Amino acid sequence: MSRKVIDLLNLPNTIEDLIEYYRSIGGFMASYLCDVVDVLLEMLKDDETTIIMSFTANLIATGLRGLISKLINHGLIDVIITTTGTLDHDIAKSLGGEYLRYYFEVDDVELKEKGYHRIGNIILKHEHYGPLIEKFVHNVLQEIYNKGVRKISVRELIWYLGEKIPDEKSIIKQAYLNKVPIYVPGFVDGAFGTALLTFNEILRSRSKEQITVDVLLDEKEISEIIFNSKKLGGIIIGGGISKHHLIWWSQFKEGLDYAIYITTAVEWDGSLSGAKPREAITWNKIKPNAKIAYVYGDATILLPIIFSYVIKKIPLRKRKIFI
Repeated sequence: MSRKVIDLLNLPNTIEDLIEYYRSIGGFMASYLCDVVDVLLEMLKDDETTIIMSFTANLIATGLRGLISKLINHGLIDVIITTTGTLDHDIAKSLGGEYLRYYFEVDDVELKEKGYHRIGNIILKHEHYGPLIEKFVHNVLQEIYNKGVRKISVRELIWYLGEKIPDEKSIIKQAYLNKVPIYVPGFVDGAFGTALLTFNEILRSRSKEQITVDVLLDEKEISEIIFNSKKLGGIIIGGGISKHHLIWWSQFKEGLDYAIYITTAVEWDGSLSGAKPREAITWNKIKPNAKIAYVYGDATILLPIIFSYVIKKIPLRKRKIFI
């Protein structure tokens, strides 16, 4: 649909003014951002739709962790699919790990010598990451082991972790409190997964029965959620395994009814991360008549704008509970 481009003299004063400003000026990603807002509002107002959000772990190293936690608490998300790094950063921050704003243009050899990890322009001390995560995960595993648990899904274990986390800003904590399932299909790819291995190695060294973490239990739960949903909506931030797992399962329900992509990846290299929504239509992952919107840009800039506007329109939503 074409709209007249308007030359505006007055700058916006509120978030509502800002969205209307973007809508009026017409170009370039500004208009796409407005499309995302419109589809997101329609999705959230559709009581028949199960809303699944996927995102990558790098976002949780930033302060967006608090925003995503707020979305869970406000009922705007029914299901989360993410990567192991999300659990890592969430646990580390919850236990006092200090993440510092820094620079992209640094001497990484010097940072390593000083004992820092770097995630883009964020740094943190080595001891504020791996050791914190391993100790916490081991303690929780020991507790459930003592209760006689020998087989568990990743989602169940995440909720056990959430019960023990003391930080209300924690994504895992809010997921546990609000009964939002978090699925991590690549759960071994990070400190969390390594902690599961090292705990079992300790048990093995003591000739004790080990704990089996069964990802197929998670897959069964996802399948039941998909098949028991009337409609599906996807909020897809970034790419990788999180994005693919969301749209992969959606194909078994004939595709997403609503699809929102927020990405910086390009499609010309054939990557799944850069693939636009229309490509997913060919795989039956998004319905041909779905409400679709996508915008190119940094999620740390776009998400606060989008959700500041959306939460004013829909401050609370009665989310769907499947488990």
